[in-house]
Amino acid sequence: MNHTGDGPLRGLRVIELASYIAAPLCGLTLAQLGADVLRVDPLGGTPDRHRWPLAPSGASLYWTGLNRGKRSIALDLRAEQGRRLLAELVAGADAVLTNAGNRPGQRYEDLRATRDDLIYIEVAGARGRGSVDYTADAAAGFPLATGTPETSEPTGHVLPAWDVACGLYAAVGLLAAQHDRAATGRGAHLVIGLDDVALATAGNLGYLAEAELTGAGRPRVGNAVYGTYGHAFATRDGHMMIVALTARHWNDLLAATGLTVAAHAIEVALGTDFTREEERFRHQGLLDALLQPWFAARSTTEAEAALRPTSVLWSRFRTFREIVTDGRDELLAGPLFDVLDQPGVGPHLAPGSPITGGGRTLGGPRPAPGLGDYTRELLAELGRSPADIDQLIDSGTVA
Repeated sequence: MNHTGDGPLRGLRVIELASYIAAPLCGLTLAQLGADVLRVDPLGGTPDRHRWPLAPSGASLYWTGLNRGKRSIALDLRAEQGRRLLAELVAGADAVLTNAGNRPGQRYEDLRATRDDLIYIEVAGARGRGSVDYTADAAAGFPLATGTPETSEPTGHVLPAWDVACGLYAAVGLLAAQHDRAATGRGAHLVIGLDDVALATAGNLGYLAEAELTGAGRPRVGNAVYGTYGHAFATRDGHMMIVALTARHWNDLLAATGLTVAAHAIEVALGTDFTREEERFRHQGLLDALLQPWFAARSTTEAEAALRPTSVLWSRFRTFREIVTDGRDELLAGPLFDVLDQPGVGPHLAPGSPITGGGRTLGGPRPAPGLGDYTRELLAELGRSPADIDQLIDSGTVA
C-alpha cells in the first residue's frame, strides 16, 4: 500500500528515529510534501509522548502536531530481534532521520551494513555534549540581546527557533544527499548540530561580525527593529506593531497619520533625513513620541483602516486564542489550514505545508498515528505472515 502523498516527494521513504522538535519537524516537513515517513517508536513511546500542551482528553497536542501524516511501528530496539526488524525497514527506505545516533543498533555504522549508499541524517546538540533549544539560545548570545534597554537579566523566547531552523536544515540536508546519491551512487552521514545552527544564524545575520569588528555587541532595543524604524504602539484598545523599512513605508506612515509636516520640521531642526533608515533608528525615541498620540487616540480597528491602503507594514498583536476564534474564518479561507479530526484529540484547526503552488498547499494536514498503529501493516510489507506477526507481538518484540 502506497502511503506517500501526491506531493513532489512521493515515492521517498524515510525512517524516523526521533523525539522532541527538530528531527520530528524535519519528518513532518517531508511527509507534508509527499514522503512516506515511518516513525520507529520504542515500546511505550518516546520521552515526548505526553509533552504539553495537552488536549482536554490528555493527549499531547505537541506530539500529534509534529507527527501528522506519518506511520508508526513500535519495536523493542533493545532486543536483537527488534534491531533486526529496524535494519530490514532501513534496507527498504531511502534515508534515516534521527536524534538518537549514539544508540546501539541505531548508529550510522550499524545501519550502513544494510546498504552502502545509506543516507543518514543526524540531528545533534552541541559538539561533545547534549543541548536543547534553550541552552543553544543561551550559547549563541540571543537572550542577552533581547529585552528592553533597562533589562539586566537574559530574556529567553517562547519560540524554539533553533529547533525549528535545525529541523528545516535537516530536511534540506536530506534532500541534498538524495540528489547527490542519484548522481553519484554515494550515501552520506550528515550531522546538523543545534548549537551550530544557532551560531551560524548569529554569524549570517552579522551579529557576531558586528561584535568582533566594532567591539560592541548588539544593544537591547525591546520591540524596536534594530537599524531601521519599528515600534509597538498602544492603541485605545490594544497594541499594534508598525514597521517602516523603506522611505516609501515611512512617507506613507506620515501621510496616514497626518504627521508629514511635523516630521519634516523635526528633520530641519535636527539637520537629518528620516527617509534614511539609520536616521529613523538613531532618532527612534523622538519619532515614537511623535506617532504615539495618533495611535493612542484610535481603536486598533480605526488604525488598521487608516493603514490598510498604504505600504506600511503593520499588524495588531494577537493571542493564540484570538487567532483561532476571531481569525478562524480567515484561516479556513486560505490554503494552509483545515479542520482535522485527530483520533484521541477531536476536530481542530491544523496546518498543512506552508509551501503552496497553484493556490493550494502542497500537502494538507493528515492525522498523526497512534503509537504503533501501523505495526502490522509494516511487518506485512516486510513479508511477515499473520502468524509471524502474532508471534512478534506475543514475544513483546513489537507492539
